[in-house]
Amino acid sequence: MGVIELKNVNRAFKITKREKNFIKFMFHRQFEIKEAVRDINISIEEGELVGFIGPNGAGKSTTIKMMSGILVPSSGSVNVLGIVPYEKRKQLARQIGVVFGQRSQLWWDLPVADTFLLIKKLYEIDDIVYQKNVEEYSKLLGIDEFLNQPVRQLSLGQRMRADLCAALLHNPKILFLDEPTIGLDVIVKKQIREMIKKINEARNVTVILTTHDMKDVEEVCDRIIMINRGQIVLDGALEKFREEFQGTSEIEAVTDKHISSIDIPNVEHISIDDCNVKIKFNSRKINSAEIINCLMKQCTLVHMQIHEPEIDDIIRNLYSYK
Repeated sequence: MGVIELKNVNRAFKITKREKNFIKFMFHRQFEIKEAVRDINISIEEGELVGFIGPNGAGKSTTIKMMSGILVPSSGSVNVLGIVPYEKRKQLARQIGVVFGQRSQLWWDLPVADTFLLIKKLYEIDDIVYQKNVEEYSKLLGIDEFLNQPVRQLSLGQRMRADLCAALLHNPKILFLDEPTIGLDVIVKKQIREMIKKINEARNVTVILTTHDMKDVEEVCDRIIMINRGQIVLDGALEKFREEFQGTSEIEAVTDKHISSIDIPNVEHISIDDCNVKIKFNSRKINSAEIINCLMKQCTLVHMQIHEPEIDDIIRNLYSYK
């Protein structure tokens, strides 16, 4: 049994239907049922790095809230670390950490160190464990330099690192990260991604990452769960996902002299402009080595580049398809 188990989970909301007639709307309201999540089945093992992705309104937040005990499923069962989340929220809270990219659990006017002390009291963290974690994570996350600054004086990147540290002080077994790199610059994003991987490796913390930045998924996660319109449409290893939904790749080549035509079987498109050749292909039908071999038999190459499809392009196409 995994650390997170969702079986046949459904969640519906009752939404008020708007009426043009205000009096009728006030005294005779009508409702409609909206299914946010439909028949979800998820099993996550200890220590996994999982990217939980999907377009806006797909059901990601609803699913995460059921995992953390904020929402009760309409039907089905949710089990996290052997606990039914909505029945024992306080017990579960001591074993999970949560970081929201657009919200902070830090106290705005207090120094970061004082916020950490408040969290120590809230979670009743042992003195030795607390001291060890503050020292270890401060070094790993690089927050020593601003530990005594008020939170309101921190940059967004500094605050995100402090938030990540705060979520880890009580040694959670599961870490939920909701858009942890939103609004950050490229350098800080890379730092946050590297830190998440190091924390996973050092403590075997299970990480559930929701994001719209596909670089987060590509650089952090080993597995992708994609949800769309309330249903799981894809669940598997990142590498398997790449192989199965690779999409169209492209080779750009420059030859030593003008050529009029090239014959390469199983490619999607070949365009020739003087000495410049562009070849579009699907790697499930033919690989780049075979194409290059065919090229070299028919002409002399001066320069060549291979362009693989970006993961966010693949995901975007999948959203459209699903």
